[in-house]
Amino acid sequence: MGKFRDFVEHVGNATLLFLQAFFISITKPPKIRHILKYMEEIGVTAAPLIAITGFFTGGVLVVETYPTFHKFNAEFLIGALVSLSLARELSPVLVALLVTARSGSAMAANIGTMRITEQIDALEVMAVNPVRYLISPRLIAAVIMVPSLVILSYASGIVGGYFVGTQLYSINPYLFIEKMKDLTELYDILGGLYKSVGFAVVITTVSCYFGYITKGGAEGVGKSTTTAVVVSSVLVLILDYFLTALIY
Repeated sequence: MGKFRDFVEHVGNATLLFLQAFFISITKPPKIRHILKYMEEIGVTAAPLIAITGFFTGGVLVVETYPTFHKFNAEFLIGALVSLSLARELSPVLVALLVTARSGSAMAANIGTMRITEQIDALEVMAVNPVRYLISPRLIAAVIMVPSLVILSYASGIVGGYFVGTQLYSINPYLFIEKMKDLTELYDILGGLYKSVGFAVVITTVSCYFGYITKGGAEGVGKSTTTAVVVSSVLVLILDYFLTALIY
């Protein structure tokens, strides 16, 4: 019962923290320069990593599926498969997991360090709302940049799949592109972007929450960071199932 009670308490407190950050973002938006700072940390600096990951993900899709499609003389459909797989599932989830590992851990560690060094207490003493100063700009930045990274991942994945398919497996370039365009609908891409917004909220909320409640010095920061990454990753995969069932 103790663990279940702690679980419910964490869920409730994290939800309240998100709601507080959300309403502050609407009623008293954080300064633009703070938002831009975290947009750079979450999105701009991660762009090369996302592009490389997306490129090879698209290439792997072709490598894995070509032998089966070749048996049925359906190689011309591989472009559509790459596009749909990336748009609906792979790009949103892979980007979310990479952002969790890279930016989520940084959020938890940064806020956790501020907590144990009493910097958050100092903000409160100076009448500065720590949620508005630390969490709201990160939430806004993540909601903007995670979908942007998904678009980058999707585009680089298409390039990777096209390159591998046409250069290594001699798939007709025209058919690769045309079937991709014919079978990929706008809602396939929008669905992935909707999911990425949900992932951004989960990653930011969980990471900031565990950083915010850090205790126990440097060891506590390490535990909070690890917990934030693990919980965020699991919740992303769980949320992915429900959002996929709801959207598609």
